[in-house]
Amino acid sequence: MPTLLLLMIAVAIGFALWNSARAAAERAEILGRDACQAANVQWLDQSVHASGIRLRRGRDGRLGFERSFRFDYSRDGNDRHSGRLVLRGAELVSFSGPIAARDTLH
Repeated sequence: MPTLLLLMIAVAIGFALWNSARAAAERAEILGRDACQAANVQWLDQSVHASGIRLRRGRDGRLGFERSFRFDYSRDGNDRHSGRLVLRGAELVSFSGPIAARDTLH
């Protein structure tokens, strides 16, 4: 009986970890796509790629996962650049990639 209980707990923990990883990847995909659209660049491969995970403390002091994602974009269709974003939970904590051009007044 204790073996079955431990197995059920392990499955529940595994599912929770998988579910949070999927949610973070979906959030990263939305952020990457929106950044490319705002900067008027082409979002390549239509996806993000997980590039790292580590434990970090949040603003509230609790431990949580910080996940890094990479995505590719092109300015003119002939080049390829990599962007990177870091999520702590659902919060964007770091971003490098395309930025929207600002209009300047003359």
